[in-house]
Amino acid sequence: MDCDLLIIGAGAAGLFCAGTAVAQGASVVVIDHASRPGEKIRISGGGRCNFTNLATSRERFLSENQRFAASALAGFRPADFVALVDRAGIAWHEKTLGQLFCDGKATQITDMLIRRMTGGELWLDTGLETLARTADGFVARTSRGVVRAGRVVVACGAKSIPKMGATGLAYDLARQFGLRIVETRPGLVPLTFAEQDLALSKPLAGIAVEAEVSHGKTRFRDALLFTHRGLSGPAILQISSFWRPGGEIVVNLAPDLDIGALLRERRGQGGRVAMQTVLGAHLPARLADAIAAEMGLEGARLADQNNAVIDRIAARIHRWQVRPVGSEGYRTAEVTVGGVDTRDLDAKTMQARDVPGLYFIGECVDVTGWLGGYNFQWAWASAHAAGLSLAAHRH
Repeated sequence: MDCDLLIIGAGAAGLFCAGTAVAQGASVVVIDHASRPGEKIRISGGGRCNFTNLATSRERFLSENQRFAASALAGFRPADFVALVDRAGIAWHEKTLGQLFCDGKATQITDMLIRRMTGGELWLDTGLETLARTADGFVARTSRGVVRAGRVVVACGAKSIPKMGATGLAYDLARQFGLRIVETRPGLVPLTFAEQDLALSKPLAGIAVEAEVSHGKTRFRDALLFTHRGLSGPAILQISSFWRPGGEIVVNLAPDLDIGALLRERRGQGGRVAMQTVLGAHLPARLADAIAAEMGLEGARLADQNNAVIDRIAARIHRWQVRPVGSEGYRTAEVTVGGVDTRDLDAKTMQARDVPGLYFIGECVDVTGWLGGYNFQWAWASAHAAGLSLAAHRH
């Protein structure tokens, strides 16, 4: 099989790049070892696909070089993807903070991307065996036969969620052709606790609160969920991409309240009531009970507490300092932080600087978005940049 472009990976970035390249008149083959395309699209957003975020800017991405993403993101904006969704007749809604979701099933997005690459070839259940550079392009040996291609786009994602077929193939290919890799780690992932901290979180599993979570100068406010293994929920997933093992996180369990002032006021009103009853009016009752018990104040009357005790309670609620022992790992991580070093890629085209004709796009690159549709927008934008570059080369 001869083609202008071989794309390795039929996820969000690979399918989108194929559509852009086909629109420029290129002959395209997309291969993937999975039996279905777009698996991460299918499960994202609870099956509704959070396909972009209107607040996209380079500041919403982690990278060793935060400026790198700016060019591709400027070349294909959220409004451009929304226009495609509208043309496809897919109904959508904005949830919060600029997050856009399908009204119906996420698979509508995959179907749209496959229709968009009509004219190209999609080979599923097809493994890559070897990829070699030749005088006029590349030769790929696959489980379905040999493909000769003028250019190759590596779009096979990263290590997150291996049960869906995720592997480190993109990094292996990058290293084979001499590109550097920024150390990878799980991102957007629940954090896990050591035994002593689990004593608090385990009995509270299933309770959610609005919280502000910070690590260093980075902070996020969103829902926090107690689990049997530690903490989860959007606020924790967000901070997890910034957190490193050994690091501490600080949690404010009541960001809209001043617990110290509130307890003093109630005490001044003749606080014969139990401490946890007052806390339980502002926090989930089980959480209020657990904090009171942890501080040795179970059943204690508010009227009997001095300012020092009240300050300790306020600090425990507003500045809960905890040191996770780890995360749930790639098994549940929504993304992989790190990846192909952006120093070795051209920001406008996503082409490897020292390997003409070889491109890396999407999650395998060291560009990782916040939670909320940013990683899909990076997939579309980086894929679009690579697809347009192919057209410039052809003409």
